[in-house]
Amino acid sequence: MYIYNVTTNVDESIHLEWLKWMKEKHIPEMLSTGKFSNAKMSQVMIEEEMGGVTYSVQYTTDSVETLEAYYNEDAQKLGDEAMSLFKNRIVAFGTELKVISEQFSMSVKN
Repeated sequence: MYIYNVTTNVDESIHLEWLKWMKEKHIPEMLSTGKFSNAKMSQVMIEEEMGGVTYSVQYTTDSVETLEAYYNEDAQKLGDEAMSLFKNRIVAFGTELKVISEQFSMSVKN
């Protein structure tokens, strides 16, 4: 299993608009490519010197080949839309992760 992680710093002036777009349009479009089985969005709990709010979205995929297919077939279109809508008010970068192991707790502490 592999994770395509996209970390984005969003200017506070468009923060809510970007968040709505991500949840309602972009993430569903990423999943509709058929190349990712799920997506998890998290807020990065760090105060950036540049300001803004930082998020991480982790898209799970089955193989490096599937991730390469995403880059070749879908990434340009989906990335261009984000940049055209939010221009210089977001800064984003992607990281590829290979899952080595995954463990789950049998009990959840409140």
